[in-house]
Amino acid sequence: MSPQRRTALISVLAACALIGLKLGTAIATHSLGLLSEAVHSGTDLVAALLTFVALGVAGRPADPGHAYGHAKAEHLAALGEAAILVAASLVIAWRALWRLTGLAHGQVDPRWYALVVLGVVLIVDASRASVSYRAARRLGSPALQANAVHFASDFVGTTAVLLGLAAARAGYHWADSAAAMFVAVLVLFAAAPLMRINIDVLMDRVPAKAEEAALSAIAKLAPAVELRRLRMRQAAGRQFADVVIGVPPGAAVGQGHAAADAVEEAVHGALPGSDIVVHVEPLMDEAALRERVLAAAQRVPRVREIHNLTVLQVGPKAEVSLHLKLPGELRLEEAHEVASEVERAIAESVPEVDAVRTHLEPIAETAEGREDAAAADRAVVERIVREATGAAPRELRFLHTDAGLVAQLTLAVDPSASLGEAHTRASEIEERIRRARPGIADVIVHTEP
Repeated sequence: MSPQRRTALISVLAACALIGLKLGTAIATHSLGLLSEAVHSGTDLVAALLTFVALGVAGRPADPGHAYGHAKAEHLAALGEAAILVAASLVIAWRALWRLTGLAHGQVDPRWYALVVLGVVLIVDASRASVSYRAARRLGSPALQANAVHFASDFVGTTAVLLGLAAARAGYHWADSAAAMFVAVLVLFAAAPLMRINIDVLMDRVPAKAEEAALSAIAKLAPAVELRRLRMRQAAGRQFADVVIGVPPGAAVGQGHAAADAVEEAVHGALPGSDIVVHVEPLMDEAALRERVLAAAQRVPRVREIHNLTVLQVGPKAEVSLHLKLPGELRLEEAHEVASEVERAIAESVPEVDAVRTHLEPIAETAEGREDAAAADRAVVERIVREATGAAPRELRFLHTDAGLVAQLTLAVDPSASLGEAHTRASEIEERIRRARPGIADVIVHTEP
C-alpha cells in the first residue's frame, strides 16, 4: 500500500471513532454544536473514503485510454469532499439559525464529560491535520491536502463547540447554537478555496508559477532555441508541458533533436518530475514567407497589383503589411470586402502570420494606347541611349495613354554584365530621359543581352 493510501486509511479509522464518540455525547447532552460536529465527522468519513479510493485509482499507471495517467482522480475526490462539506455546513447553519431565532426549541445539557470528549477530539483532530499536512507536502498530493484543510477546520470547529458548551454551563444556552453556526461558516470558508483549486486543475487552468519557471528555464537557451509556444497543465502536483521551439531552417535533424533535449533538461531542472513533450519547427525563412503571402493574396479576385509587401518578425509570429491596388471605380465598402478577403486568405494559407494590414490604392484600368510621338522626342531618346551604350536602342515605341506619353525602349547589354549593372544602366538612362523631356509621363526600359 502506498504512503498516501496508508495516511488516508488512518483518516478513515479516526473518522469512524470520532463519529461514534461525538454522536453519543450529542444525544446524551442534546447539544446542537456536538451534533454538528458529529455530522461534520460523518462528512470526514465519506471524504476520507473518497480519498482512499481515489488515491488507489490515481496510483494506476497510464494506459491507452488514459495517456496522461489517472492522477486527476485525486482532484475529483477533493472536489467531492468540498461539495460534501458545503452541503453539511448549510444543514448545520439552517438548524442553528432556527434555534437562535426561536423557531425551533431545544435545551442543551452541558455535562462535564462532554467537555472531556471534546478535549479528546481536539487531540485527535490536531494529530490528523498534522499527519495529513506533512504527507501532502512530502508527497505532493492534493487529496491529502484537502484532508489536512478539512481536519484543521474540524479542530477550529471543535474548539468553538467546546467554548459554546462551557458558556452553556455558565447559563448562556444560546452559545451552543452560536458555536454550531460558527462551525458551519468556518466549513464554508474552508471549502470555497478547496473547490476553486481543484476546479482549476480539472479545467486545465495554466499553473502560473510553474509556467513562469518553465519560461525562465527555456529563455536561458536563447538564441540557439526560440520558444514558439508553451502549454501547461497539472495533475496531482505533477506538471505537464507541451513546448514548440524553432530552430534555424538549415539545421540538421540531429541539431533539432539536441535542441529538444536541451529544452527538456532545462524544464526538468526547473520543475522536477514534470512530463515534457517538445516539438521542433524550422524558423521562418522570410523570402519563402513573402512568396506564400503574395501567392495567397493574388488568388483573391479583383486584386490587380500588390506592392510594398513588408514582413515584420514579432516574437514567434510575423506581421505582414502590403499595398493593394484595386479598380478605382469600386465603392469603399466593396474595396474593404476585398481587403478583408485578402487578409483571411493570408491567415488561412500562412499560419505563421499573426496579423495582416492592408493599404488600399486605386488603379486606373489600362487604356488603349495609340502609337505616336514627335520627332524631337524620338531623336532625344535615341541620342541619350547612344551616349550611354554606344548603340541605338533595339526597340523604341511611344504610346499616348490617359496618363500621358509613355516611352518604351529595349537596350542591348553585355551578356557578361551582372543584373545589378544592367539595372544601374537602365535607371541612368530613365533618369536622363526624364530630365531631358519632362513632358514624357513614364519611361519603361527593358534590358536584354
